[in-house]
Amino acid sequence: MVLIFVLGITHVRAQDSLHSTLLQDLVISTSGPQMYPLQVSDSIFQLPASVAKLDTRLLQSNNRVELAPILNTVPGVFMQSGTFNTNRLSIRGIGARTPYGTNKVRAFFGNIPLTGGNSETTIEDIDLEFLQSIHIIKGPLSNVYGAGLGGAVLLQPKTPDPDQMQSGVSATVGSFGLIKNQLFLSSGADTYSFNVGYHKIENNGYRENSSYYREGITITGDAFRRKKSKLTYLSQYTSIKAYIPSSIDRETFLNNPKAAATNWKEAKGYEAYKNFMIGLNYDFAVHENITSATSVFYSLKDSDEPRPFDILMEKTETFGARSQFVGSWQLGGKLLRATVGFEFFQDGYDAATFENLYLENNGQGSLAGADKNRLYQTRNFVNVYSQLRYVFSEKWELSAGLNYNKTSFVLQQKYPLENAYDTPYGYNGIWAPQIALSYLPSKLQTVYLSVGRGYSLPSIEETMDEKGQVNTSIKPENGYSVELGTKLFSADKRFYAEAALYRMKVNDLLVAHRVLEDQYIGVNAGSTVHMGLEFMAQYKWQLGGKTRIIPFVSAALGNFMFHDFKQNDQDFSGNDLTGVPKNQFTAGFMLNLPYGFGLKADYFFVDKIPLNDANALFTDSYSLCNAALNWQGKVTSALSLSVNIGVNNIFNERYASMVLVNATGFGNSAPRYYYPGQPVNYFGSFQLRYAL
Repeated sequence: MVLIFVLGITHVRAQDSLHSTLLQDLVISTSGPQMYPLQVSDSIFQLPASVAKLDTRLLQSNNRVELAPILNTVPGVFMQSGTFNTNRLSIRGIGARTPYGTNKVRAFFGNIPLTGGNSETTIEDIDLEFLQSIHIIKGPLSNVYGAGLGGAVLLQPKTPDPDQMQSGVSATVGSFGLIKNQLFLSSGADTYSFNVGYHKIENNGYRENSSYYREGITITGDAFRRKKSKLTYLSQYTSIKAYIPSSIDRETFLNNPKAAATNWKEAKGYEAYKNFMIGLNYDFAVHENITSATSVFYSLKDSDEPRPFDILMEKTETFGARSQFVGSWQLGGKLLRATVGFEFFQDGYDAATFENLYLENNGQGSLAGADKNRLYQTRNFVNVYSQLRYVFSEKWELSAGLNYNKTSFVLQQKYPLENAYDTPYGYNGIWAPQIALSYLPSKLQTVYLSVGRGYSLPSIEETMDEKGQVNTSIKPENGYSVELGTKLFSADKRFYAEAALYRMKVNDLLVAHRVLEDQYIGVNAGSTVHMGLEFMAQYKWQLGGKTRIIPFVSAALGNFMFHDFKQNDQDFSGNDLTGVPKNQFTAGFMLNLPYGFGLKADYFFVDKIPLNDANALFTDSYSLCNAALNWQGKVTSALSLSVNIGVNNIFNERYASMVLVNATGFGNSAPRYYYPGQPVNYFGSFQLRYAL
């Protein structure tokens, strides 16, 4: 029975081992450079949950700019990308209905939350070349990271090599005018380290009105490093201006996919913002058995978005703190580890909209007119969590946790004056327990069962009704997830496989209902059920002394549906969940050759996607093939060079890389569901690294 289960389900663990044969290489240290170490288990192999790790090599295996092709190799993870700045990340169908971005999935960059008080998450602004790894926790496992329904994404910045100074430069060029340049400098010593990097990206874009410009600087490191303590710091500044082609209707998608939506093209609509964040973390060994980690963080984002229907100006300021204590003891000769902690942050969100007079601006694009609306929201977010791990025998391990969240806010309408109000409101406290049992029949296999509760908070738009007032009936989504999984090696550790079977029911489903071209409101409209079978396997085949091939395969078979969903006197119960494919499949290989050469190729299949709740319209399924050839070696004893050239969408597949669910046509226009994916496109990159 166990064998049948293992062969039938291995998808969820796939990414964790995609480019590592031994999961011992994937240990998440509790004392290493990561500011938020996982506290459930020392090794991903033993962890009773679906956790994937993407290492540096994988993150840089494509064009070093786009994150979607990398994340989509993880079973159960689906990142849609309309443009470089328009993305939607969903995990096991959670977050698939969000109109233009990502929510229901929490994210952290080192010790800094990337998920704001508005519940929105942006991870695509982080330079891939400055990341050491990405961990993806699927489902509401992690009380430590907020028990989000979809899970959590942990981005770990690079840390310098000890006792070494390095500097380097890299460049990438690609189709549609893609140019990226990066400079970096790092140094490590016994008591300190620092790492600084600068990057700039320019792209003309495949579609009309889709040019993109981004530059940023990132600084990380630690100081005052002692045997029992150290101070870690992280800071990043990013400046972006990205034009928006928006979605298009089906006829345009089929006949002229390069076209932008007419009104966005005429308005020359774009998104521009400057984002600054900084975080400090202090690790201290309180006792030989107890360690503490306390961090403070601050971020400021100032944005401007001219849209055809108005011009939106936003400013978001966030500050917060996080502290946790971890203790390890022996209980009856067995390991007992406990974690307790809290997280607090406050968001101040200031927004104003103005008329857009682009039709009166002689073809010059957007022009600000009279005030339409001014809004201010302060949101307070408190998380208290605990986690317990007990290894009560050589083969059995129990972990349990509890998360408590309390969120409150004050919403102020400042303009128009006749509609001004000041309304405080808060959600009832949410308790999210989690318990898991792991069984290790041998050192080569883990079997686990996990049950946990998660939640998702409404966004700012979802907290308001059609009149712009606070909707006091809105509630956070919540649900329980049950997961049964296994991970195993072959006796010689050349073969590795993972499998997981899960079911989650989400209650008080938050639905974004479009009432005007520029206005969405949220309603709790019932429940959804998310069920899936996930599988992954890989084999390390040594063909010669320096020749090795690693074929891999993964699949996600899902059944995501509305369980009880009624809206506007229509009953959608039993229909497929909008915005997510039922099935995904990935296969490929990595080939390591003598003299520093390597080849990576992969195939990615996505099933059809429901475009509306009635299931009256679906996208076509599609398949993508990508390949890249790389070389790395020494130019001198101190100077190393790596080169990477590749092609994406080799067979020039026409597909929708992102969809707008439940699109509505205004006036006589057809609904605009589709963001066209790029046709066949090429890239090349190099990196020079000098070590002193």
